[in-house]
Amino acid sequence: MERHVEKLLNMLSVVFITIATIIFLFLTLQTPQTCIPTTNHPRARLLRFPKSSCDSGRRDYVPISKKNERLWTAHDWRKKVNSYAQFFQSLRDQRLLSNHSKVLCVSAGAGHEVAALSEVGTRDVTGVELVESPPLVSRADPHNLPFFDGVFDLVFSAHLDEALFPARFVSEMERTARVRGVCVVVLEECGGYEMRRILRMFKHSVFVSAKNVTLIGLRMTQIIMRSRNSS
Repeated sequence: MERHVEKLLNMLSVVFITIATIIFLFLTLQTPQTCIPTTNHPRARLLRFPKSSCDSGRRDYVPISKKNERLWTAHDWRKKVNSYAQFFQSLRDQRLLSNHSKVLCVSAGAGHEVAALSEVGTRDVTGVELVESPPLVSRADPHNLPFFDGVFDLVFSAHLDEALFPARFVSEMERTARVRGVCVVVLEECGGYEMRRILRMFKHSVFVSAKNVTLIGLRMTQIIMRSRNSS
């Protein structure tokens, strides 16, 4: 009796293995239906691969110039750029910024501050961010900037409080600022304790001023430091 049961179980195992093998071969050899044409199709290189099998709608390639045109004419973009322009105009009024200043914007995001600096007349502006946004912002690590020491007259960032390593972030700002150049940071409005903590990170600069400002509709604190020597 036991031998019969064992024989039956062996037969069932063989049947299940055979069925599983057939299904596996069917799924492996079946040619998938895709919405992406073959590589020799004239539009193949202009289409994006679908995110899922349900995402089969055709997507036309949009040049970066078209994307930027849409972005730069949007109300929210213009509002932020105008706010930054007012902010940088105040630096011009303090004679910390001019048309001939060489400026670096660290963690520049989509490039609002870069666009604003150009609009107020500053000709030489460089924006960097982990993710590039051409033509305004290039790709670079704010914690390891790809510039020589003492290159820029003014180094600006509105995202120090978002830095993964704030001390390293500040060190790179100081390193790339020329002697007697300035580092300007704007961060979430803070009090005395937080202010002193931030100032201690600037090892090679002297304190110039600090004040609360409104930028892109937010209450923030502006800190200006002047570089006294190379870091």
